[in-house]
Amino acid sequence: MGNHMDRPVRNTLKKWVKYLFLLLVILVIAALIGNKYQYWDDDPGRGAAVVSNDIFGDHFDKTVYLDQNWKPEESLWFYTVTQGSDLMPYDFFLALEQAENEKLFRDNENINRYRYLPQKPTFSNPDGLPVGMVKDNYKGKDYMGYTCAACHSSQINYKGTGIRIDGGPSAADMENFMRDLSKAMYAPLKGTKKDATSGDKAKLKRFVEAVQALGTYSDEADIIADLEKFAQRVKTYTIVNSPGNSQRANGEALHPMTRYGYGRLDAFGRIFNRVLEHVMSAAQVRKLLAKQLSPAELDAVMKGAEPILSGDDRDHIIERLQKYMTIKQQIALRNALYNPPDAPVSYPFLWDIPQHDYVQWNGIVANSGVGPIGRNAGQVIGVFGTLDWREQEHRNLSTILGGQAFAGPWVNFESSINVRNLQRVEHALSSLQSPKWPEDILGKIDQESAKRGAPIFDKYCASCHAEIDRSSPTRRVVAQMTRVSSVGTDPKMAQNSVTFSGYSGILENLYVDLGEGKLLMQEKAPVAALLTAATRNVITTPDPDKWWIRSWLERIYDFAVTFFDNEVQASLKRGNYEPDTTVNPFASLVAYKGRSLNGIWATAPYLHNGSVPTLYDLLLPAKERPAEFQLGSREFDPVKVGFKSEGYEGFRYRTSVPGNHNSGHEYAAGYTPQPDGTILPALNENQRRDLLEYLKTL
Repeated sequence: MGNHMDRPVRNTLKKWVKYLFLLLVILVIAALIGNKYQYWDDDPGRGAAVVSNDIFGDHFDKTVYLDQNWKPEESLWFYTVTQGSDLMPYDFFLALEQAENEKLFRDNENINRYRYLPQKPTFSNPDGLPVGMVKDNYKGKDYMGYTCAACHSSQINYKGTGIRIDGGPSAADMENFMRDLSKAMYAPLKGTKKDATSGDKAKLKRFVEAVQALGTYSDEADIIADLEKFAQRVKTYTIVNSPGNSQRANGEALHPMTRYGYGRLDAFGRIFNRVLEHVMSAAQVRKLLAKQLSPAELDAVMKGAEPILSGDDRDHIIERLQKYMTIKQQIALRNALYNPPDAPVSYPFLWDIPQHDYVQWNGIVANSGVGPIGRNAGQVIGVFGTLDWREQEHRNLSTILGGQAFAGPWVNFESSINVRNLQRVEHALSSLQSPKWPEDILGKIDQESAKRGAPIFDKYCASCHAEIDRSSPTRRVVAQMTRVSSVGTDPKMAQNSVTFSGYSGILENLYVDLGEGKLLMQEKAPVAALLTAATRNVITTPDPDKWWIRSWLERIYDFAVTFFDNEVQASLKRGNYEPDTTVNPFASLVAYKGRSLNGIWATAPYLHNGSVPTLYDLLLPAKERPAEFQLGSREFDPVKVGFKSEGYEGFRYRTSVPGNHNSGHEYAAGYTPQPDGTILPALNENQRRDLLEYLKTL
């Protein structure tokens, strides 16, 4: 009797298993077809544009690519593959003028001024956006967003030839790009004011008509409303991430001004701040406002803020409060909520990244298992992924997989982050190889000198910078960690990663596994722990743009592909560093990583914070390295191996500023001990030249 009654249930289960299996097969086939489609754009010049009018006098008539094991179609896919970045409506970016004139903000000369790489229109980039800027889509709306390539593609100029380097450290000045983008977005809004001049109104009219012509928007009021919304969003981002503005009562700066300039960004500081912004709860905001404002100020702010804090919609809660606060009040709230992103570092170069055991300058991210998905998801959080994080009243599979407790309330980590494409990018990077020194462009390597330099490298450098075969499919890059106190380089980036804390908001009472044990996040918690919890939950929350069964099957497929495609296993860090403990679970992060130096010639300036302009300067004692130099030019110096650093008005890099110090790493100068404690004798001039020549061969 029981078996007879169970038969319909079994038949139903069998039917659903068949349906799910069929759907999984369809997904696999679709993925294979998608992989073919993604390489349709095979422009032989990879879309590279030449810009004749350069602000620093750089000159190149043609652009070439080196052999890095990528075909043109693979480079172009990397430039334009979306990852879920939603900076502003796409049509707005196409139509937006520069604040001071009628030229488009996306004009190639303007883009080149920030050292993003201009492109010509191609199949996958019909509007000719720069490398790493792309049309993305979330919940039916198109946005301009970033891709990995914006920060990890570079160019070197020499005697009229531009050399594009895939995966190279970008020279971009994102700090001023965002500041100027904010000004450009507010410029047409001046035309909506009662006292607007004819010039303001003309700029607004041109913008509205240009957006309408693109077809997504038709109503002028909708255009202005969204422009106000996204202008405020960009402005909030610049206010939150502007170091040096907070002051004590006597006017003394709490945080010294550390400007980034070209080729640097405090990416982790900005990612941390975006997490802190989006985990903020309404209850916590109320407490902070009550502490920061006088009773009269609080009453004035709450007249507009009360509906925001009382409603169910908490998306961009901090951003939406800004319009009811003065600039002084906004800065006070910023200082209470966020940490100053005042430790800019050079953009890491990406070749061999999938083969690393730990990534980032201080090895903060393990690269095993599905770790690459979490790492890349954290990066998208930093570059304007839409984070629709909100509390919910029920538990589901996502909250369980995300490690949320069985007692609510629970948090929905819905977002625009495209996990599927992040997995594809990681797979594509596994075949990228470091660039070889192009002797036909930069001059012949002195092979006799390089031979003399090889044993010097083995003696002075190899203990931290192991050599690998750039093309071996079995290559591994093991992080050789050296504690900051031993290597002697600027400690700010490493220290910030372990000392920054913030309000847990909707993550309060969540447990996070830190390896040495689980941390219960109370009202305030280490931001590194908050980021860990956020990224884990983001990647275990399926794509909201797709049917839930399909989105879950795709997510399982992406996890499986990443896990089995990734041959890096969880392993112990190597080197001379402080081990993590239950008392100090982040102790090992106060260290910097030595990695293989293949392709190092193409990654100037040097040290993690870009404080040394050339490889030659890096071999000198710190006191003999340039105390100040210019950044911005792409003109290459093949003798000292680095970019032109004087003779033009670029960004003045001052090594006296905290975060910018060029101290330490004086192995070749006879000051910094080797990992075994040995201090080797200082190299003489001929030995430095031989070692430099050998480094060109890597």
